[in-house]
Amino acid sequence: MLSAPLTYETLSGAALTARLDALAGLRIHVFREWPYLYEGDAAHEARYLASYAQSPGALVVAANNAEGKAVGMATCQPGQEASEKLRASWANAGLDATTLCYFGESVLLPAYRGQGAGVRFFEEREAHARRLGLSIAAFCAVVRNENDPRRPCDYTPLDGFWRNRGYEARPDISTVMSWREVDDTRETPHVLSFWIKHLS
Repeated sequence: MLSAPLTYETLSGAALTARLDALAGLRIHVFREWPYLYEGDAAHEARYLASYAQSPGALVVAANNAEGKAVGMATCQPGQEASEKLRASWANAGLDATTLCYFGESVLLPAYRGQGAGVRFFEEREAHARRLGLSIAAFCAVVRNENDPRRPCDYTPLDGFWRNRGYEARPDISTVMSWREVDDTRETPHVLSFWIKHLS
């Protein structure tokens, strides 16, 4: 029996801030998987997600199940409201943060994948970027060694999905973020490279 279709809502301002705890829970659950292997905790999430509460142009897209519970979320914010570290990465590559919309996380519980949520997340965020008059969409993904023994044998990278959405891999543009991996006790740095799309 097919589950009921997901419903979607876009959140900004106070409505966005009120759902950050739900976003934190999804991030901790989904990013624990390969390739992020993120051992999340409430304190780290609070520090990281505060940037969205402080970003007037930020948007969260929520995918809700039949019970109204958020089972997936995706975020974006104007580049000029993103962190200083991200802005420096773009500036070093000659990208103007004032023309760019940064797509942060896109997280969806495994049971709800394959129902079009990933496409909808991109559509809603790109529409938001256009409403803000921004001409570039950008997101980053962690760089992992393909020979890493922790890589699941059935893992399929999302590169093809991203290319089908019109994004181009830009390994020449990168940033470094630190987090604690599963079964580790300390935060370690991780390289993330960007994907870019010029919005028409």
